[in-house]
Amino acid sequence: MGRLRTNFATYLFLATTIVLALMLGINSMKITRMKRYDTTTVLSKIIHIQELATVKYSYSGVIGFKDNFKILNIGVPLTDKYFLLKYNGYLKAGVDFSRVKVNINGDKVHVSMPPAQIFDVVIDENSVTVYGESENAFNPIKISDYNKALIDEKATMRQDAIRQGILKDADNQAGIAIKSLLQEMGFKHIDITSELTIPELH
Repeated sequence: MGRLRTNFATYLFLATTIVLALMLGINSMKITRMKRYDTTTVLSKIIHIQELATVKYSYSGVIGFKDNFKILNIGVPLTDKYFLLKYNGYLKAGVDFSRVKVNINGDKVHVSMPPAQIFDVVIDENSVTVYGESENAFNPIKISDYNKALIDEKATMRQDAIRQGILKDADNQAGIAIKSLLQEMGFKHIDITSELTIPELH
């Protein structure tokens, strides 16, 4: 009789354990379903990390400006004007995350990024200092001369940054930021490409 009680208690314990395990499994499946994200949610989260994926190059430089009157492309004597400008500035580049496209299939996600681009080329006007400014009554320096020098320097900054690889750095930074975000969201298979056409996931 004692053996029967023992067996009954054992069976009851096993049955209870199985039922609890099934209930926990069902709840776990429900929780897993709740953690699934749709395309809109993923895109929203990606857009929110835009600034984190931006690459910034800082610059300090000196601009040399020189000009004179010309007649038939020949410089007129005593009409030279010149100055030097010292400045601080920066340049920002990144991927426009509002143009990112996402395709989700379970725990698989494909992200298509547009190419990186330069967002800002800025020279801090408060940092600009003028040196060696000419004083020529025949050809005085104008505000437009300073503006032209700064505009030309911004174009040079842009070309230098591209040559130094800022767009490649921005592409890499964007990919790292997006991959880190998607991993935190629970995606197991993450594919990030630079094309705008998204392949079907199987």
